[in-house]
Amino acid sequence: MKRNNVRKRGNPKSTSLSLTEEYQLHTLANGIRIAHKQVPYTQIAHCGIMLDIGSRDELPDQQGLAHFWEHMAFKGTEKRSSYHIINRLENVGGELNAYTTKEKICFHASVLDDHFDKAMDLLADITFHSIFPEKQIERERNVILEEMSMYVDSPEDAIQDDFDQLVFVNHALGNNILGTAETVNSFGREQLFKFINDNIDTERIVVSSVSRLPFSKVVKTAEKYLGDVPARKTSRVRIAPELYTPVHQQKERSISQAQVAMGQPAYGLLDDRRLSFFMLVNLLGGPGMNSRFNLSLREKYGFVYSIEGNYTPYLDTGFMGIFFGTEKKQLAKSISLINKELKKIREVPLSVLQLHQTKVQLMGQLAMSEESNMSFMLMMAKSLLDTGRVDSLPEIFAEIELITSAQLQEISQEMFDERNFSYLTFLPEE
Repeated sequence: MKRNNVRKRGNPKSTSLSLTEEYQLHTLANGIRIAHKQVPYTQIAHCGIMLDIGSRDELPDQQGLAHFWEHMAFKGTEKRSSYHIINRLENVGGELNAYTTKEKICFHASVLDDHFDKAMDLLADITFHSIFPEKQIERERNVILEEMSMYVDSPEDAIQDDFDQLVFVNHALGNNILGTAETVNSFGREQLFKFINDNIDTERIVVSSVSRLPFSKVVKTAEKYLGDVPARKTSRVRIAPELYTPVHQQKERSISQAQVAMGQPAYGLLDDRRLSFFMLVNLLGGPGMNSRFNLSLREKYGFVYSIEGNYTPYLDTGFMGIFFGTEKKQLAKSISLINKELKKIREVPLSVLQLHQTKVQLMGQLAMSEESNMSFMLMMAKSLLDTGRVDSLPEIFAEIELITSAQLQEISQEMFDERNFSYLTFLPEE
């Protein structure tokens, strides 16, 4: 449920192979797009239905409703009970899952390709034909309230949610995806149906698939279960956040370690600087053990167990955050070390060797992430909804190769000035 750009491109509506030669695309009469990548050496079919609807599309009294819908989709349809939904794919060794983000809802499944038809049938059913039984609403309400308590009890998760509210104050992007106890307790069938009716746009829905099945089979199956979905168009308009003002805030919590979040808004999905900025965040606080923050705060001084740099682009803005936990007595020193690294990357351009190594590392990480067929299936759907196409690895690598040290330094000077950062600190209670 946590935080994911390229240039804006057109909306392809062709049945022919795309320019990347890696996926095929077909558009149903109702506007729903079918994207498929054929992978010859696998027996597993991964498929999903992704909708361009998320928690940022909720009205103030609807906070948490997109996530509530995601849960309730599994609780009964016009022809299946929750028991039959659960067992439909589990009985053949498959998996059925879903998730909600700030801008997307996705229902997805993984099965042996012999059962691809079953998977598509079930996904279409829970997405478009859920009936939201009242008894199930009451049960699931309690489940979500327990989920909210679980996140509150985890300071590493809670600080990320609270920091969103600090950076995107009085905006839906700052709201917790789970909602509030008050809103969750208010939801009923009418609110669910209204939210869906107000937000579903069939031209903003992508069915994504990765398997060894031929494209014709995927299209035929999708047409069978989704072709009769009525075409829908929404008048929804997403409003960008207003002018940002840095905020510093401290809270006492019943925790043993101090938890820190620091960061600010960043580039949106369609900004040409997105990839360069992603490279910089990866260099400073990415997953590699050789990130600059990790080498300094963990390997050299032993102040943290882990430290993360995070960049999430949205449609019209983005988010950059640095998250870590440390002993209270080491808090000031840890922040000082982070600011030292930020100052260094602003003032000292990467050498030819450093730039090359940074590019090679990022390209390797991207290539490895694409090895997962399920991850590619989800990425393909999201990319089509966000940018209208899917960039191939060679295209992305070519963009990375064009990035210069001067460009990175210019972006660093704009985005890594700690005077523009908001800070949220959870301190152990005295």
